[in-house]
Amino acid sequence: MNRFFGKAKPKAPPPSLTDCIGTVDSRAESIDKKISRLDAELVKYKDQIKKMREGPAKNMVKQKALRVLKQKRMYEQQRDNLAQQSFNMEQANYTIQSLKDTKTTVDAMKQGVKEMKKAYKEVKIDQIEDLQDQLEDMMEDANEIQEALSRSYGTPELDEDDLEAELDALGDELLADEDSSYLDEAASAPAIPEGVPTDAKNKVNTFSVSISISVQLGEDFMPISLRT
Repeated sequence: MNRFFGKAKPKAPPPSLTDCIGTVDSRAESIDKKISRLDAELVKYKDQIKKMREGPAKNMVKQKALRVLKQKRMYEQQRDNLAQQSFNMEQANYTIQSLKDTKTTVDAMKQGVKEMKKAYKEVKIDQIEDLQDQLEDMMEDANEIQEALSRSYGTPELDEDDLEAELDALGDELLADEDSSYLDEAASAPAIPEGVPTDAKNKVNTFSVSISISVQLGEDFMPISLRT
C-alpha cells in the first residue's frame, strides 16, 4: 500500500514556548525598527512645519505628519501587545521549568531514600554497640598493661616522716654552707711584717713566716697556713 499511496510524512513536533517567545520577540524588534523610521520622518516634517508660513502647503505637510503619527501609534500598540504576549509565555515557561526541576528534585530524593534504606539494612545497631564495648574493654586492658609495666620493685620502703626530717636538715646544712663569716675573720688577722730584720741580714737572705688561721667550715675548724 505504501508503494501506491506513499508513506505519510511524520508530523513535526509542535513549537515549544521558547520557540514562540523567540518568534514574538523578533516581531517586536521588527516593529521597533519601523517606529524608529517613523520618528525620523516625524522630525523632518516638524522641521518643515516650523519653517513654513501658514497656508495650504503647510497644511498638507501637517496632514502627512498626522498620518505618520497615526501609523506610529498603531505600531506602538502592536509592539506592546507582543511584549505582553512574550512576558506571559516567559512566565508560563518559567512555571513549567520550575515544575520539571521540582520533579527532578523529588525523584532524586526518592532515590536517596532508597539508598539510605539499603545502607541501613547493612548496618546493625547491635553490632555497633558490641564493637564499642569491645573497644572499651581493649582500652582498659591496655591501661592495665601500662600500669603493670611501670610498676617499681626492689625499692626499699621509706618512712615519709624520716624523709621530711632529712629534707629539713638538708635545708639547714645548705644555709650553714652559705655562711661567710670566716672571710671576716681572715680579713681581721694581723698583717705580715715586711722587710728583713737587721740582725739577720747577714745570716739569712730569705725567710718565711707562717701564720695559722682557723677558718670555720660548718661546725669544724680547719687550720690554713699562709707562707711567704
